[in-house]
Amino acid sequence: MEITEIRVFLRDGQDKKLKAYTTVTFDDCFVVRNIKVIQSTNGFFIAMPSRKVKLSCSKCHFRNEVGSKFCNHCGASISVQDASRKTEDSKSEHRDIAHPVTKEFREYLQKKVLEAYEKETGSSGSSEIKPSEDDVADIIPATEDF
Repeated sequence: MEITEIRVFLRDGQDKKLKAYTTVTFDDCFVVRNIKVIQSTNGFFIAMPSRKVKLSCSKCHFRNEVGSKFCNHCGASISVQDASRKTEDSKSEHRDIAHPVTKEFREYLQKKVLEAYEKETGSSGSSEIKPSEDDVADIIPATEDF
């Protein structure tokens, strides 16, 4: 499987850990959106798209986020027993929607995404890019003096 395109969407705010979202296209036929570029104390890494795990209320069966103390639909108290019904796969509050199966492919994906991120931040640094006179001439047609 080959990565054929990576689009980087930078996030505002220099002090935040989340630096960018990316969209990765594989073999020009499969897209994974919302791969996150995150900065940690050890450097940058990617996080795969995920969703919050939800549990059903025992009274109305509304699906509430893990860790909720009350149902968002009926207001009933969510007991500790309901919270303990989680399957072993849902140990955390989030579950990946898509993720690499092998360590090698994860390393390949992370390398390519971080290269694209570095290229994007290098070309769109803090300095503003000003158009050249030729670019302006193409955009604004020359006018005759009156």
